[in-house]
Amino acid sequence: MCVLVYSRGMQAYLIIFLGGGLGAAARHFVGAATGRSFGHGFPIGTLTVNVIGSLFMGVLIGWLAQRALGNMINGQDLRLFLATGFLGGFTTFSAFSLDAITLWERGATGLAAGYVVGSVVLSVLAVFFGLAIARALFAG
Repeated sequence: MCVLVYSRGMQAYLIIFLGGGLGAAARHFVGAATGRSFGHGFPIGTLTVNVIGSLFMGVLIGWLAQRALGNMINGQDLRLFLATGFLGGFTTFSAFSLDAITLWERGATGLAAGYVVGSVVLSVLAVFFGLAIARALFAG
């Protein structure tokens, strides 16, 4: 018999799960709306969610860093729900952007630049090779 025991860790996963679902739904909405408005010849929906998500990530993290939320709101839960959950579901590019800026602000400019270039190049190559593998395995 499997018994789930409620814990603080489980609560964190639930908070992330709920935010992520809402973020993914918002991403779909933005993608569909931009596709209807501008067509599908250029990935304007993806570009839009990446830029908006990165902007919101900066505003959110900056706000959380500047405000003492005290008893009003649990700051960690808010960060999990909005940053990890909602913005993570909306676009993982926002988390990538935050990581790059964090490295930059720590003075690791070379590492930040390497992270940006490496992430973009390796991710694009990974999709390329993933497609090649899928085509080789599943070509009919």
